[in-house]
Amino acid sequence: MRQFLLFIVVSLFLISCEVEMETTKPSIQAISESVYASVTIVPQDVYNAYSVIPGLLDRVYVKEGDLVKKGQALAQISTSNQRISRESAKLNMDFAKNNNRDQAAILSGITDEIRSVKDQLKLDSLNYYRQKSLWENNVGSKNELENKALKYELIQTNLEGLKKKYERTKLELDNKYRQSKFTLQQVESSLKDYTIKAKMDGRIYALRKEEKELISTQESLAQIGRANDFIIEMLIDEVDIVKVGLGQLIYITLDAYKGQVFEAEIIKIFPLKDSRSQTFKVEGQFIEPPVKLFAGLSGEANIVLEEKENAITIPLSYLKEGEIVQTKEGGEVKVKTGLQNINYVEIVSGIDTSTILMKPEVQ
Repeated sequence: MRQFLLFIVVSLFLISCEVEMETTKPSIQAISESVYASVTIVPQDVYNAYSVIPGLLDRVYVKEGDLVKKGQALAQISTSNQRISRESAKLNMDFAKNNNRDQAAILSGITDEIRSVKDQLKLDSLNYYRQKSLWENNVGSKNELENKALKYELIQTNLEGLKKKYERTKLELDNKYRQSKFTLQQVESSLKDYTIKAKMDGRIYALRKEEKELISTQESLAQIGRANDFIIEMLIDEVDIVKVGLGQLIYITLDAYKGQVFEAEIIKIFPLKDSRSQTFKVEGQFIEPPVKLFAGLSGEANIVLEEKENAITIPLSYLKEGEIVQTKEGGEVKVKTGLQNINYVEIVSGIDTSTILMKPEVQ
């Protein structure tokens, strides 16, 4: 029994000694405050290639991983009906063009008529004014003057009619040709919509459709992005987004590069919150990127808000209620804090490096 009591006393003593050893002093070191974010590596300028018309994919010219050039054909939608329409429009245009050549003889005939009527007009004009002059000198009859005046007016009317006929005939022929040419251009332009092309130089990161599948205007054929240029996509909690700004330094760790830390900076902050994840999307760019990157690599980021050299710091576990420390000699002391990370907190005032602190008991 005495041995058992001795064992309890010794155990209590050791425990008390262990509790007394949970002390520390503030230390001077560099400290930085940062915001945590999850990281995904994505290609720069990534976009989804869509078709502007629905249809059946007749040919798909690319596969995942392929490099493509701007304007390169990615896939072809079946155009059998459209090609028939093009041939019909081409035939109509050729017919109108030939009509123009055939009707040139008609226009030439009207031109000859106009020339003949103009000659007759000169003669009738001369006769009319001569007869008018004679009548003014009491020579000739009034009936003769009226006949020449009527003939002169008729030939003028005839000339105006021929001129209008010429312009009307020419306009009709020209309009028929222009209309048929425009129709052909429209059909040929629509045929371009049946070819899905790349909008930039890049790489095919995902191919979502195969040959002989239907595609709609809402379905993506492929995802394309820059081949060797990547950006860092981060998701920031809504409580931290107000602390984040363009140009801030980021320390990146990637699962594919264990033990390595890469520097980057913020280049874009998206203003709209994702209601499902309650996060904001932020993009960063490597200052010195890893040797090799792949789309979809994941990791973590710490966005540096502020850094300070030679700061007085204590372990965060020694701070309670955000502003109280337990000193060995003077009991609880209220302190003013500054920067803080997951391990340490800066002490601005209240204690100094000579103060011995006791670790609070975990409640």
